[in-house]
Amino acid sequence: MKYNKSKIEPNKRFGQNFLIDKSVISKIILAMPKDILIVEIGPGLGDLTKELLDNAPRVIAYEVDERLCKYLNREFKESLDSNSLELRCGDVLEYWKDNGSLADEPYYLVANLPYYIATNIILKALEDSNCKGVLTMVQKEVALKFASQSQQREFCALSVIASSCGSANLLFDIAPEAFNPPPKVVSSILEIKKSSNFIRDGFDEFLRVAFSQPRKKLIKNLSKKFTKESLERVFNKLSIDTNLRPHQVVTRIYHLIYKELKEDIDGEKERDNQTGDFRKSRATSKKEAPKSI
Repeated sequence: MKYNKSKIEPNKRFGQNFLIDKSVISKIILAMPKDILIVEIGPGLGDLTKELLDNAPRVIAYEVDERLCKYLNREFKESLDSNSLELRCGDVLEYWKDNGSLADEPYYLVANLPYYIATNIILKALEDSNCKGVLTMVQKEVALKFASQSQQREFCALSVIASSCGSANLLFDIAPEAFNPPPKVVSSILEIKKSSNFIRDGFDEFLRVAFSQPRKKLIKNLSKKFTKESLERVFNKLSIDTNLRPHQVVTRIYHLIYKELKEDIDGEKERDNQTGDFRKSRATSKKEAPKSI
């Protein structure tokens, strides 16, 4: 079955809003690197894909919608045959899960992400060692969370994670009219240039606790998981004001707090293990001791 571009309706199930404004596409092309493999998630009808192919050495596109896969296979037959474009049809998150990376070489992620999975995909990209950066269209609220700096109202756990991996910036806003259908919110172009990879190692859970109630003091939030003694020791050692709210603490300090608290937890676990081994040893000794005559 052949598909006419004008008759392909966006699918709400996949959160599709097709980018149709050529001026926005031009701005994205100007912002993207030109000397690296580009991975595109959600090519849709291929308007951005065409420009990516003209400005990148190679493009890998992931599309979950079977209708669009059939259309793109026909529309980009020449690029597919020349291997300048590779189209992978299926769930990009499943591909990440099965392969660990979206490509076997360094790449830059360019995408018009559905709002409902945007945050998850960006975090996956920050973990992916082959991904060197992200240039993506997301809901403005999400872009602000990743790009905000300490002292700004929107500064949150996602801001700390993004700044831990490199530099995050909101480049420009996109009006709803640039999409079909127009979303109910303003979108933004978010760029994250990576200098390192996001390694969870419990740090994301720590940040979730730290920002659980943004208006409360940081030390109060952390007291939900850590002892008062540990927190007072760490805050005193690092000379941190106990009256600070979560958004008032810089990324570097979050890493230092976590390192200190993690050492406390690891130390307690080690002591518990040693105590358990000692008790087990004593119990065994009593059991094996010869009966008195």
